[in-house]
Amino acid sequence: MNQSKAGLFQKQEFMDLSMENSHYKLIPVQTGYIKPGEPYDVIIENAVNLLEDGDFLVVSETPLAISQGRLVDETEFKPSISAYFLAEIWSKFLWGYLLGPLLGIKKRTIKNLRKLPPEARSHKEVILNYYGWKHALKPASEAGVDLSNAPGTWVSLLPHDPQGLCEEMALKIKIISGKDVIVMIIDTDATYKIGKMKFTSLPISIKDIRNNLGIFGYLLGRLGDIMGPTPLGISKHHKLDEIFQIAVAAEECQKLLENSMETVYDMQELLDGEVNTITISMLDSIIHNPAIIVRKV
Repeated sequence: MNQSKAGLFQKQEFMDLSMENSHYKLIPVQTGYIKPGEPYDVIIENAVNLLEDGDFLVVSETPLAISQGRLVDETEFKPSISAYFLAEIWSKFLWGYLLGPLLGIKKRTIKNLRKLPPEARSHKEVILNYYGWKHALKPASEAGVDLSNAPGTWVSLLPHDPQGLCEEMALKIKIISGKDVIVMIIDTDATYKIGKMKFTSLPISIKDIRNNLGIFGYLLGRLGDIMGPTPLGISKHHKLDEIFQIAVAAEECQKLLENSMETVYDMQELLDGEVNTITISMLDSIIHNPAIIVRKV
């Protein structure tokens, strides 16, 4: 652990935030802000003494993506005519005022769509460049690209090889502590179910879930049931139904935490600053919870 990080921990005084529901004990893993290119090992260091054999370590995708340096500065992307259409007409008006209410999407999402800032044009251009129309047509949360937890005008893509990351983290924990745990990386974007088919709009997921459906998966999901957040990788094969029970429990725990930043608007309110002015120092001034330990009780 580097010295500046250790100083931050002393200043903030981490707390025992463990909680239980009827099936699991949930233990948040607290860290400072994992900076771009900085190793994710602090998650393991702060989790290892809390872990027990058989636990699940459920890790959010964004800190790992930032650790890998998978950040994009949206100001470097000049909006095309297509990006203008997607931001101003498709997302703000058609989804904000017609399709969103008609299809029953969250009221908060509708509200956010109706007040999309001009920067949304560059955001759509980023999605077009990296993932294409199939994902850019989603009204929000396109391709899992995260605007929260990133400084200024930067956004984070999904982590590279989340399956490999899960296996690597589980092996590191085994080497350090001798404990056998299952590591899972999740994204808050939903996985849906229609009959026996499980699917997500996200570009990647564990192999049991059909992925990369973009807007088609999002629309089809309106006809199905939400299973929970999408597992992007898991270090050891496990029953799918239990994977989702654990992912849902971890997500619900995250939402109850004081510094939860589910959306860019949550980040803006928590840090009391305009989105484009939020710095790494501001993000580093609060405690983060990049992972939740989930233990059967």
